[in-house]
Amino acid sequence: MEKSFWRRPCFRKNPSYHRKQLAIVKLSVIVPVFNENSTIDRVIDIIRSVPVPKEIIVVDDGSTDGTRERLRNRAAILDMRILFHEKNQGKGGAVRTGIQAATGDVVIIQDADMEYDPMDYLSLLAAMHQSGASVVYGSRFMQNKKVTSFWHRGVNFFLTALTNLLFGSHLTDMETCYKLFRTSVLKAIQLNSNGFEIEVEMTVKLLKRGEKIIESPISYKGRSFHEGKKIGWKDGFRAVAALWRYRFGRE
Repeated sequence: MEKSFWRRPCFRKNPSYHRKQLAIVKLSVIVPVFNENSTIDRVIDIIRSVPVPKEIIVVDDGSTDGTRERLRNRAAILDMRILFHEKNQGKGGAVRTGIQAATGDVVIIQDADMEYDPMDYLSLLAAMHQSGASVVYGSRFMQNKKVTSFWHRGVNFFLTALTNLLFGSHLTDMETCYKLFRTSVLKAIQLNSNGFEIEVEMTVKLLKRGEKIIESPISYKGRSFHEGKKIGWKDGFRAVAALWRYRFGRE
């Protein structure tokens, strides 16, 4: 783990100002987890260190690698709730369970694989506060850095471009994990996806409601399939099918 990535200053030219501005909200952090035994403790510790009022909702999606036992050992932590799926449902199923349990004013989704830096919550919350928007996406590509592999970058660009074409949006990173919502807005849409296509469903249903999605740059350190990355080419095809279905179907 690179210290410069996980411990760098993030939107903190005036830390006291940002703490004052963000103290008015409670953030619900939803952490969908499936077989992340090697990273779950570290990501929870980093989330807990972010200086904003928050609740942490961890949803274990039927892990079989010891993650569940590791989470049970941390169940006494007062600012963390742990929910368990007996069978694997997929990221979408875990996210939907977390949304139902969320009690904060705003919600963000945090993958448990250490690819995203929780300290970026500060800049995303500040962007929401300053813009008045109800939805802020953390974009990995606004700074024109090659933060993913060529294959993943190409798939992301294609899916984002297709979203923009079909729904008239102007996004740079539709598939980002870091989606920050006002809780009332998120709970007002009915979500049904169980897999990674939950990213598509959330985005298009917000756009169809007329919600303006703004973006703010974030850091990202992608991992390879060898290191445990779970999303694959089949998920890309499912995302395309979902975009087409939500644009031309009845959903």
